[in-house]
Amino acid sequence: MITGGASGIGASSCRAFAAAGAHVAVVDRNREGCEAVASEIDGIALTCDVSDEAAVGAMVADVESRLGPIDIFFSNAGVATGADILTTPTAVWNDQWAINVMAHVHAVRAVLPGMLARGSGYLVHTASMAGILTSHGNVTYATTKHAVVGLAEWLSITYHHRGIRVTLVAPLGVRTPMFEEADPAFAAMVAGPIKEPEDVAASVVDALRAERFLVLSDPIAQTWMERKTGDTERWLRGMRRLQEQMESSEPATG
Repeated sequence: MITGGASGIGASSCRAFAAAGAHVAVVDRNREGCEAVASEIDGIALTCDVSDEAAVGAMVADVESRLGPIDIFFSNAGVATGADILTTPTAVWNDQWAINVMAHVHAVRAVLPGMLARGSGYLVHTASMAGILTSHGNVTYATTKHAVVGLAEWLSITYHHRGIRVTLVAPLGVRTPMFEEADPAFAAMVAGPIKEPEDVAASVVDALRAERFLVLSDPIAQTWMERKTGDTERWLRGMRRLQEQMESSEPATG
């Protein structure tokens, strides 16, 4: 099962997993896009509010009754609305927490008992390098993606010895609808190398075959991670300079 499967990384992953021989359940709130991808790969399409725990549980039960036990659940759906700490409404915080974090929790709760009973299963979580390095501008996105990273790490540590494998997808910029809707100046300045969703999907399939935890979209991300952990104070100074450059490049208003 792949959530957010109607477009971007989700749609490309549906195609990549199907090409690798998987029976794929395509999940998205966009019914038309979901059905189009499912038809293309001979999969099944489901619309679901992934922030609703009961709806996710019912969806999992439906798919397992039609396809059998779920071997891989790929929690990929996400949203990125939001701005800074002072102007982002609480409703946006709640919405992002529900979709970017709790949807992952609901999925795990729905499929993990069966996986543990069978002694095998794979959980895949899409976060972002914003969840490892943070991001400029969008405080809700950076915060919720950090939570996804923490959840995936905890799951990997807690259940690996019981046959559960976990992969965390943490790309930089990827040419998806979410990225294309972002502010161009923000995207150009902080997203890093821009990759195609097909490239990320191929990396996810490779990671699962190798049972590798972390999927990065570009080698530069590894360098940036090492700079952060190697000298956090220096890294923060660099990020602060970038923030100042972004603010100074904003057009004057008034």
